[in-house]
Amino acid sequence: MANAASGMAVHDDCKLKFLELKAKRNYRFILFKIEQQQIVIDKLGEPNASYDDFSSSFPADECRYAVFDFDFTTEENCQKSKIFFIAWSPDSSKVRMKMVYASSKDRFKRELDGISFELQATDPSEMSLDIVKGRVF
Repeated sequence: MANAASGMAVHDDCKLKFLELKAKRNYRFILFKIEQQQIVIDKLGEPNASYDDFSSSFPADECRYAVFDFDFTTEENCQKSKIFFIAWSPDSSKVRMKMVYASSKDRFKRELDGISFELQATDPSEMSLDIVKGRVF
């Protein structure tokens, strides 16, 4: 277990499953949550899961971290993928929860080597597919 700056431990499974997403492409996405003072896996998305499956996985009133392996085709017609990180902090979540997630985010993100970009979202419109595509290209 690696310790995050806020005192949150990162469960070993988090890093292991992220490496499987990155190297083996076993998952399309992973949702993480903070539970009993450590960051743990909340949900794993099947390799064929869509972006809609991913965006509908977030709870309406609780914070989460997530990574998504986004496939796209470049202008040169090359198949590529980029892994991005989302810090989900809905307005309806508790203030304390938002503070804990905010203070743990940077250290946790450093544990996940290979993230291309980050989005911070407080409602689903802030992490729409159009916004993701805009960041990729």
